[in-house]
Amino acid sequence: MEFKTVMEELEALGKERMKKMYMTNGAQEPLFGAATGAMKPIKRKIKINQPLAEELYATGNYDAMYFAGVIADPKAMTEADFDRWIDKAYFYMLSDYVVAVTLSESDIAQEVSDKWIESGEELKMSAGWSCYCWLLGNRKDSEFSEDKISNMLDKVKASIHEAPERTKSAMNNFVYTVGVSYKPLHEKAVETAKQIGVVEMKRDNKKSSFLNASENIQKQVDLGKLGFKRKYVRC
Repeated sequence: MEFKTVMEELEALGKERMKKMYMTNGAQEPLFGAATGAMKPIKRKIKINQPLAEELYATGNYDAMYFAGVIADPKAMTEADFDRWIDKAYFYMLSDYVVAVTLSESDIAQEVSDKWIESGEELKMSAGWSCYCWLLGNRKDSEFSEDKISNMLDKVKASIHEAPERTKSAMNNFVYTVGVSYKPLHEKAVETAKQIGVVEMKRDNKKSSFLNASENIQKQVDLGKLGFKRKYVRC
């Protein structure tokens, strides 16, 4: 399927209601407002196509950028490719749910995420922490260094309340994900979540969100989901 055809099909899926919802969350024009689930038939036709994904991502159109992540070939992407993608990710739904998700299926996911976490840039940091959430929630515990994840919990505890707003959310989710999906450090994550307490995330033109990793970890434990792993990361 060619680029022009994909753009036409995405545009045909656009709904004004979805467009308004995306824009409320930070999306900007151009966008069509296509529901992500409605894109699946197009995905089944294309499967994986990295050159097409690059064309779509470069448009700056939110729907096309999202779909680019769906059909990308993460193992074919280099660190420079991921850096280029994160530099164009102008709000969290791109940084955390397109770029971080795509990165999580690559062989360089931890290496790139570590650099982004140390970047000092809000959405890069958010994407780095989010990528670890996708990784921990999908890959075997044996693929991670316990010392490294432990040190990351310490970093969250020491800095989350002063972090940029979107980074706060991703860091809080990291503690939650370790507590639920990474059994070797479940107890430490539980204790870290208690020490952090409630995290206030301020949002433009909206009421603050109050994040509580401790309560959310306990809810999953009560449901018998300790050690939960996703079978797939991308849809």
